[in-house]
Amino acid sequence: MEKKMNCFNCCSAEPRSVPRGRSNKGYTNNGRKTLASIVSRISIKAGSSRHRNIATELLKIGNAKITAREFTLYELAAATDNFNPDSLLGEGGFGRVYKGYIESIEKVVAVKQLDRNGLQGSREFFVEVLMASVLQHPNLVKLVGFCAEGDQRLLVYEYMANGSLENHLLDISPDKEPLDWKTRMKIAEGAAKGLEYLHHISNPPVIYRDFKASNILLDEDFNPKLSDFGLAKLGPIGDKEHVSTRVMGTYGYCAPEYASTGKLTTKSDVYSYGVVFLELITGRRAIDYARPTQEQLLISWAEPLFKDRNKFSLMADPLLEGKFPLKSLYQALAVAAMCLQEEAETRPLMGDVVTALEYLSMTKTDYQNTNSASEYSSCGHVTSLRRGSISGDQEI
Repeated sequence: MEKKMNCFNCCSAEPRSVPRGRSNKGYTNNGRKTLASIVSRISIKAGSSRHRNIATELLKIGNAKITAREFTLYELAAATDNFNPDSLLGEGGFGRVYKGYIESIEKVVAVKQLDRNGLQGSREFFVEVLMASVLQHPNLVKLVGFCAEGDQRLLVYEYMANGSLENHLLDISPDKEPLDWKTRMKIAEGAAKGLEYLHHISNPPVIYRDFKASNILLDEDFNPKLSDFGLAKLGPIGDKEHVSTRVMGTYGYCAPEYASTGKLTTKSDVYSYGVVFLELITGRRAIDYARPTQEQLLISWAEPLFKDRNKFSLMADPLLEGKFPLKSLYQALAVAAMCLQEEAETRPLMGDVVTALEYLSMTKTDYQNTNSASEYSSCGHVTSLRRGSISGDQEI
C-alpha cells in the first residue's frame, strides 16, 4: 500500500457518538462503526483487484463491530523499548514479533511488525484486522489493535506466555520438559474447537488455510489459541461446494486436493489438522530433512504403520517414555487417520473431531502399556491412507 492511502485511519476503535445531522446507518447503538460501513469507505489502490475482492467478501459478513484499537507508531515503539532485540519473541517470513507493555491499556502484548518488503504483508494486515472484527472465540488469539502509520503495518495481539506449540513440541530445548500426553490432548481439543468455530459457527464459514504448529499459541496454562489469519478465506456459501483460489499455505500441511487444484473447502483445514495432530502424537515434524529419506515426510512414514495395529505403539513420541494410555493412543491415531484421508469428502467434520477429542482429553491417565493390541477393536477402524501427491517448495 502506498503512504497516501493510509486506509485504516477510519478504523478507530474508540467509541464515538454519531455526528449530528447524519444518519445512524453504519453505526451500532453504542456508536461503534460497523465492519460493513468501514469496508465500504476503505480507499483501495486503483487496479488492486485482490484487495477489492477481499473487501467485497467481507461486506457479506454484515454489521460486525470493530473491536481492535488503533495505536500510534510512537505508542508501540515505547511499548517495545523501540523494538529492542531483547524483546524479540520470534521472527518469520511475515516479519518480527516483540513483547511489549502498553501503558494506556495496562496490558502486556505481542507486537507483530510486518516486513515492508514481504510479499504478503499488505494482504495479511488487511485481512487480519477485518477478520478479527468478526471472529471471537476462546481458542482464537485476540487482536488488541493495529497501527497503519505511513508505510508501517503493525498488529497487536494478546500476549501468550508459552509461545507456540512448535516451541514445546518440535523445537524443544534440553532444559524443557516435554509435553505430557494429557496436555497434548488438551491442546488438540482446543485447536479443534477453534477450527470448529470457524467452520460451523461463523457465518459465512471461514477457512483458516494455514493450520500448523507454529500458528497454535499457548497461554500460561497451555490452553491453545489459533493465530495469524492473514491467509484466511471466507468459505463457500449457497450452492457452492468450494472456493477457487491461488494455493497458499505451508508444504507438508496442505491438503492434496487443494495443492493440486486450488479448490479450497473446510475439509482442507481438516487435513491440516490431521497433520498437526499426528505431530502431537509422534513428536515428528511434518517435514524433517534431518531424518533418513524414507522418514522425512511424516505422512509417508506413518502410512505403513497405520496399516499394522501391532506397530501403533511405535508411533508414539519417544519423549513420552511410554507414559500414555495405550487405548487412548489407538483412538488418537484413529482420529488422525480419518482427518488425513486423501479424499476430502471422507474426512470428518471438525464438530465430530471435537467430540472425539473431548472424550480423549478426559481419559484417565493409565500407563499400563501391557494392554493387548486387540483392545484397539473397541476404538474403531483406522482406515488406511493413500499417499497424496504434494509437490513444491517449503511455502506453497
